[in-house]
Amino acid sequence: MIYYSTNYSTFGKELDMKYKLFAFDLDGTFLRNDKSIPKENIEALFRLNEAGCEIVPASGRIFGGLPKKLRELPFLRWCIMANGAAIYDALEESVICREEIAPEYAIKVFDYLDTLPCIYDCYIDNRGYITRSMFDRAPEFIPDPGIMYLMRTLRKPVDDAKAYIRENGQPLQKLQAYFNIPAERERALRELNVLFPELSVSTSIIFNVEMTSVNGTKGMALKRLAGILNIPMNATAAIGDGANDLSMIASAGLGIAMTNGAPEVKALAKHITASNEDMGFAEAVDLMLRNEI
Repeated sequence: MIYYSTNYSTFGKELDMKYKLFAFDLDGTFLRNDKSIPKENIEALFRLNEAGCEIVPASGRIFGGLPKKLRELPFLRWCIMANGAAIYDALEESVICREEIAPEYAIKVFDYLDTLPCIYDCYIDNRGYITRSMFDRAPEFIPDPGIMYLMRTLRKPVDDAKAYIRENGQPLQKLQAYFNIPAERERALRELNVLFPELSVSTSIIFNVEMTSVNGTKGMALKRLAGILNIPMNATAAIGDGANDLSMIASAGLGIAMTNGAPEVKALAKHITASNEDMGFAEAVDLMLRNEI
């Protein structure tokens, strides 16, 4: 189901560069590996704003999971959240477009995941939920301290996630599974695509699997937001590193990959910048501002 709450148009500002909307991934792209933000990347966003470009974080996270420095930028308005399941208006504090998973379908997915050695959680209405016993076992499956912090702060433990979904009755924005056996994760990636054709199945880190509605991808959300803002797709740019960025890289007028990105992302991109540890984000922005890419 797709839902738009309001019509918007661009502010009519003349741009000094050809790109009017810039969508960017966070983990592995805008953020360092330790989840900190280089000051050069924040400064790059200010330069883009001064050039009249819409700044759009495009993350697998929900809005509350965005770093505080990013949420507090005075010009931040549009956010692509939960891998494209939601487009969030930070000014109005509302979701303006949704692509979600029916609760009964999500329960079938979780029934399948129960046959695998993993834990799983979900996003409903911009809040994370997880079965309490899985929450307690999360350190076994999540070796990254930054991701573990997000798990602890953004998920609400419930007695049984499947029972909660049944009782709540709301559609789900995103499902996630975490694996500590690589072969089992690879098996899940293969089987989920076959068993659940209504899902878009991807990954952003080496120990997870992410699932949204088949139309709830970053690429689809980028197209929807560009349409809402009356921005042609050839005037959009996007940067990312993970498999969940593929649709966005493919859809944008300019797709940029990080050197540390997945091979399939780099193969698809029109430009490859330096790594997230070597200021690749700011480097790419400066090339865009000079119309060199």
